[in-house]
Amino acid sequence: MTYAERLQKRIEETGSRLCVGIDPRPELHGSNAEIESFCQKVIAETADRAAVFKPNIAYFEALGVDGYRMIESLIGEMKATGVPIVLDAKRGDIGTTQEHYAKGYFGNWDVDAVTLSPYMGYDSVEPFLQYPGKGVYLLGVTSNAGAADLETKSLDDGRKVFELVGDMAGRVDDGSIGMVLGLTNASPEILERLPDVPLLIPGLGAQGGDLESLRGAGKSAPSVINVSRGILYAEPEKSYSEKANDYANRIADVLG
Repeated sequence: MTYAERLQKRIEETGSRLCVGIDPRPELHGSNAEIESFCQKVIAETADRAAVFKPNIAYFEALGVDGYRMIESLIGEMKATGVPIVLDAKRGDIGTTQEHYAKGYFGNWDVDAVTLSPYMGYDSVEPFLQYPGKGVYLLGVTSNAGAADLETKSLDDGRKVFELVGDMAGRVDDGSIGMVLGLTNASPEILERLPDVPLLIPGLGAQGGDLESLRGAGKSAPSVINVSRGILYAEPEKSYSEKANDYANRIADVLG
C-alpha cells in the first residue's frame, strides 16, 4: 500500500483530516521529564481524531541527547496508536547526506513521511523514494511571510517558483511526493497552480489561517491540516481531546 493510500484510509476511518503537531515548547515546561509526559498525554488524548501526527524534530534537537532519546521513544508510542507519522524535519542536502537522513528516519525510526526542502534539486529527494510505502512532503508555499522572497516569485515564463516544486512532485504518480501549503498563504490562484498531490497544510490555529480558503479547491489527493499550538497550549480549560475534536469538526465542515 502506498503512503497516499494509507493516508486516505486513515482519513476515511477517522472522518478527520486533522494533523496534530507535536511541537513542545521547552520554556513552558519545568524539565525534560515533564515535556515527555506532556507529549505522551497529547498523543494519547488526540489519537482517535488524528489523521496523522507531526512531530517537529527541532523542538527535540534543542534538548540535546535527551531530546533524541525522547523523540525516538515518542515515535514508538505514536506508532502504537496506529496513527501515521509525518516527521517535520525539512531536510535538504546533497544525495549522499540525504541517504543517511532517509535511513535514519525511514530505516531506523520507521516514520511514514518526512518534510523536505527541495531547493537542492530532485536528486536530493530521490534517496527518500527508495523506501516503498513511505512519503515525502516538499516545501511548496509555506506559511511564513518570507514565502514571498522565493517560493511565490514569478519566473520568466509566468509561472511561480513553487510550480517547479510541483513539477518534482509530479514525477511520480503514486502519491508518494506531496507538498506543503501554508494556510496563511493559500489562495485560489495558488491552489489552481498546485498539482493534485497530497498536501500538508500548516497555519490553522495560532497562525490565523482561514479554512474557507480551501473550500472548493477540487483536489482529490488526501490532504491534512496541521494544528500545533492550538491544541497543545491554547484554551487550557479544555482537554486535548476536546480541542482535537473541535478542530477535526471545523475542518470536516469545509473539506468533508
